[in-house]
Amino acid sequence: MRIIEHRRHTMRVKPGQHLSQAGVDLARMVGQEMGPFDLVVTSTVPRAFETAIAMGFAVDEQTDLLASLPDGFEDEVAWDVGIARIAEVIRRNPGGMAAQFARHLAALHREIAARLPENGRALVISHGGIVEATAIGCKPDENYAAWGPAFGYCEGLRIYFSATACERVEMLRARA
Repeated sequence: MRIIEHRRHTMRVKPGQHLSQAGVDLARMVGQEMGPFDLVVTSTVPRAFETAIAMGFAVDEQTDLLASLPDGFEDEVAWDVGIARIAEVIRRNPGGMAAQFARHLAALHREIAARLPENGRALVISHGGIVEATAIGCKPDENYAAWGPAFGYCEGLRIYFSATACERVEMLRARA
């Protein structure tokens, strides 16, 4: 089994791109209960990179695919409505931008899983909406009704792969 933890970044000083002290503190606390990881991948946005470091993990690579929702995604569904609503929209419109993006994210996660050793682990840090779309892309037929609101800071997923086949997705909520 290969495991990918995909988390949302921590708090930043808005409108800036860098973490706040409260964000660093939360990431440190969450990071103490995580790892180790064979691979750490973040978006190209500074707050994602900084979150991984604040959690205690060096970043191996960054990718633009994790940096932002594509144009048209939020025309179909707002990123912060919760995973159940996003899943409903994707199921109803499999050719839409949200569904296409979820499939691209699933492909990225399969590629990451393929690069891990057996029993290997990876950490992925991205942003709100991207974490939810990843879950749906990896397990489109999952019942997300009980998963609650959009993922908060440092929350996300644990995705289990057998080789590159997604076997299970579970949600990870942060304790502040």
